[in-house]
Amino acid sequence: MKNFSVRIDEELLKKLHYVADSEARSANCEINRLIRERVRNYEIKNGRIEVKTK
Repeated sequence: MKNFSVRIDEELLKKLHYVADSEARSANCEINRLIRERVRNYEIKNGRIEVKTK
């Protein structure tokens, strides 16, 4: 697993924490869930993304 930093404005971060808390998730888990959902939707529309492994 890799670490990744992201800049986010304070209001949006507070809203993210609110949503995550309401779903009994950490903000980190909520971000991962949102990214997985976005990638899945992209692949449904555009086809599977092939990622080369080292």
